[in-house]
Amino acid sequence: MDKNKIKTEKRVRRQRRTRSKVIGTAQRPRLTVFKSNKYIYAQIIDDEKNQTIVSASSAKMGANGLMEKAKKVGSELAKVAKDKKIKEVVFDKGGYLFTGRVKALADSSREGGLKF
Repeated sequence: MDKNKIKTEKRVRRQRRTRSKVIGTAQRPRLTVFKSNKYIYAQIIDDEKNQTIVSASSAKMGANGLMEKAKKVGSELAKVAKDKKIKEVVFDKGGYLFTGRVKALADSSREGGLKF
């Protein structure tokens, strides 16, 4: 079996295990992260209504380096969430380790005013 396929299956398994425990409500929606080799995406989701409230991605942002893109996505997400009066979220790292780009996104969104 292909190594990349095995890695992806393991990540999806971790993601499903986390999703069974981390649930976003109207008071505390879920901030979820997805990263590809080039870009990073983040969404704030209300699981009760199955609706995306806020989203941000690095695909449209002009920044050099993956870490800078992640920081910009986190700060942009926090700014838009603040406009929609969202203060607290539940963080869902999507089966990824909490290092590198995921941590940079989380830290910049905390600096922007989100609590989790």
